[in-house]
Amino acid sequence: MAVNGAAADLQAGGRGPTIWLAGSPDELKEWMPLGIAGIVTNTVVLNQYAKPYGSVIKLIEAYLELTDKPVVMEIDGHSVEELLEVGKVFTAMSDQIILKIPCSVNGLKAFAALKAEGVETFCTTVFSLTQAAAVAQAGVDHILPFCEPVKEVGGDPTRLIRECAQMFGGWQQRPLIMAALVRTVETAHAAFRDGCDELVTMWTVYRDMMDHPLTEKWNKTFMDEWVDMHGSGLLQGVPVRSE
Repeated sequence: MAVNGAAADLQAGGRGPTIWLAGSPDELKEWMPLGIAGIVTNTVVLNQYAKPYGSVIKLIEAYLELTDKPVVMEIDGHSVEELLEVGKVFTAMSDQIILKIPCSVNGLKAFAALKAEGVETFCTTVFSLTQAAAVAQAGVDHILPFCEPVKEVGGDPTRLIRECAQMFGGWQQRPLIMAALVRTVETAHAAFRDGCDELVTMWTVYRDMMDHPLTEKWNKTFMDEWVDMHGSGLLQGVPVRSE
């Protein structure tokens, strides 16, 4: 089941699922060196974070200065032609740029055109298996089932991830499944459990993924023992620092 593109190369060592982050350049600076696969934007994020930089292009330049990893740029437009023209502006900035386009008929046509040009793409706002099948056949490289919005209307937030994983199971060439709009650690857990290849979330959720009450309890137990050893001289010669 081969997958293509720069992001697929990240999984070549068998260390999936990969984790991607959203946030401002300043917010992501701390986290990008910790095995994060890349940065993902959407128009909500762009509209929020571009203002201090004066333009979206300058914001993207800041992301590119921050990391040598992929930067996924969400674009939009009122026609296929507009999508392709806008896309060229950003792909010309760096080989790190990957285009993300909303799921629509215009998007479907844009994916087919970009596939022919060898441009890696993400399809966002995917809410059904039929949409996933259509954009996959058009040549998209990454499909983004939205999780939290489904949960908000009483649905199973990761059902589509399971369905996509099952549908793509026998494909020789298949897109990667990226869990998107993941706003809680619980939803991230479900997405990993149900077979996503990739997950994108805000840096705050990524940080909170490390929290667990039992981890906190046992970390305290071990730290107390460490401090006790230091106090009794058992760590002599070890560069221990007091808190």
